[in-house]
Amino acid sequence: MGPSSIMGGPGASASLGPEAEVKDWLKDVLQGRPWWMNVLMIFSAYMAFIYVPWDFFVKPVAEDHEVWFGITFTGVWAKWLAIPHEIVYAGAFYGFLRRRPWMAVWGPLYLAQVTIAMAVWPILHEGGGRGWVMGAVAGVPFAALTFAFWNARAHFLQTDRALTERYGEWALVTGASAGIGAAFARALAREGLNVVVTARRRDRLEALASEIEADHPVRTRVVDVDLTAPEGPEQLLDAVQDLPIGVLINNAGFGYGGRFEKVEAERLKGMVNLNCLAPSVLTHRLLPRMLHRHRGAIVFTGSVAGRQPLPLHGLYSATKGFDSLLAEALYVETRGTGVDVLVLEPGTTATEFQEVAGEIQHGGESPEAVVEVALTALGQQPTVISGWWNWLRAVVPARLSPRSLVAFIARHVMEVRMPADRR
Repeated sequence: MGPSSIMGGPGASASLGPEAEVKDWLKDVLQGRPWWMNVLMIFSAYMAFIYVPWDFFVKPVAEDHEVWFGITFTGVWAKWLAIPHEIVYAGAFYGFLRRRPWMAVWGPLYLAQVTIAMAVWPILHEGGGRGWVMGAVAGVPFAALTFAFWNARAHFLQTDRALTERYGEWALVTGASAGIGAAFARALAREGLNVVVTARRRDRLEALASEIEADHPVRTRVVDVDLTAPEGPEQLLDAVQDLPIGVLINNAGFGYGGRFEKVEAERLKGMVNLNCLAPSVLTHRLLPRMLHRHRGAIVFTGSVAGRQPLPLHGLYSATKGFDSLLAEALYVETRGTGVDVLVLEPGTTATEFQEVAGEIQHGGESPEAVVEVALTALGQQPTVISGWWNWLRAVVPARLSPRSLVAFIARHVMEVRMPADRR
């Protein structure tokens, strides 16, 4: 085991122990919510991931009971009605965790349903004055919780502070001549940030800068530089050394598909320089300034490809795995400093990527939708995958299947997308 081992290695004696790490992790997960919301979130997680699955798969049908609006269902009906309960609790956990706006309405409505159930159930099953008293006693606390949730709905609806207030006035976007990079530049300008756009194609950068300045009251700077060259990152840094860069978007990157022995060595070197070296150098140089100002943001454009071995795109997936691991580590290193770090992991996106990588065209999500996901997640989590379907394909197989099986499945997917002469 090397020094990165959780259990030991050089410097392990300085560790505070697993209890401290768990405490820090919980603090990060639970921050930003009232304590009672965290209690509801934890309860929702327990119901979604422990109780309801046990109730559905383990509890005998004859013993099963489900209650909706105070009405008790038993047997097969109870089993079927456990499914919407699972959806409700899983949705509540996700809504609390990511502070989704729909929770402002959905949360109070569900609690109101629980309030009705708690009040009606004793009336139906006990009857008489005793039932009414028990219903009142059981329903009042939940009615109070519903009222509290309704009064706190702004917690989910409130607009975060402007990006300029959170991070500063200037953003640097690499790979800004097209696709996700151009979408980032437009979105950040729309938020009021001045934007440095950089890539190799100066004509496209100038057109984008002119468009941004015409549409928004912000300034731009165009820097044409080749980040596939080892000296590229330093040239870019020299060109922006006079600017207080508060947002760094490490977006520049490309893929190069085909059997490893068939692809050109020089393009492989360029891909490693662009996808790994450039973001490392830029982040290393700009992060200290952000830390000194106690504010800043760094976004790495990774890929769901970085979550698994990807035959016919082996080096590309390795470089994106590099980006993801680096970003997630920096997220933890910078917590509490005012600097937010995020790795964005899109799936197939409608950009030039497929053409450059030599793939057969197969559509994809819009760059604008991908960027919206990233800016919503920034400051809330270390990693975000754009799109639920991408999340399912990227996360579930890797957690439930042997890694080697995932690789063989990925090879089949890539063979369909790759021209015959590159397989």
